[in-house]
Amino acid sequence: MVDGLDVETATTDELRAQRAAILDEVRSHAGEIARELALLEGGDYGRRTFGTDRGEWTVKYEAGRLEFLLFESQGGAETYVISTKRPPEPKALRDALQDYEAFVAAYNAFVDAREDVLDDVVPEFPEVRSTEAVVADRDRIVEAIGEVATEIAQQCYRYEGTDYGTFATTVDGTRWELKWDEGQVSYLRVGGEGGIYLLSQYGPPSAPDVRALADDVAGFVDAFNAFVDDLEVDLDGVSFADG
Repeated sequence: MVDGLDVETATTDELRAQRAAILDEVRSHAGEIARELALLEGGDYGRRTFGTDRGEWTVKYEAGRLEFLLFESQGGAETYVISTKRPPEPKALRDALQDYEAFVAAYNAFVDAREDVLDDVVPEFPEVRSTEAVVADRDRIVEAIGEVATEIAQQCYRYEGTDYGTFATTVDGTRWELKWDEGQVSYLRVGGEGGIYLLSQYGPPSAPDVRALADDVAGFVDAFNAFVDDLEVDLDGVSFADG
């Protein structure tokens, strides 16, 4: 402090308090606009710009809450009236708020222009066809496939002598794989990794997939039978003669 200098320093407390009070009111009012925009636009987040004679106002919202309110004057000045960062400079805030009423009017006009947009929409639609018959046919075919696959799984369980395993073969150039666990089918997959599961623990396949593959199940069974026949040939003649 300089000796003899007795000058009172002005504080900004009152000005900052006044600005904070104004921003609270703007945040509450513009927050209503943000919520209404979120409901109208049908999204959790977004932004909308409204033009006035003096510039443009941009409302950004997230989860229906006001993220920021930006005023861009025709002269190119940008003022974040509301933001997650520091508050605006008082003079910039004053200049922006002189156009706030026009911003609200532009928002109201935006809503008014959409009030009649759905008047000609008649909520009458064609009857939805039931998939009950298709699903019943699909389930009947899948059940039959499950029965024959279970028989194969049980045969594999008997001759392999292990609790689980797989039987794989090729039908018309396509890989078929049956995985079994203690005589029960874990899955029947066609086409290798990323293929179609005709049988699985996650639910039935689609009806088109069943239609495309059902005729090849017989080829899969034939391949298994041929596999068993080869086993019998391999063991034919094996004996334990008296030494």
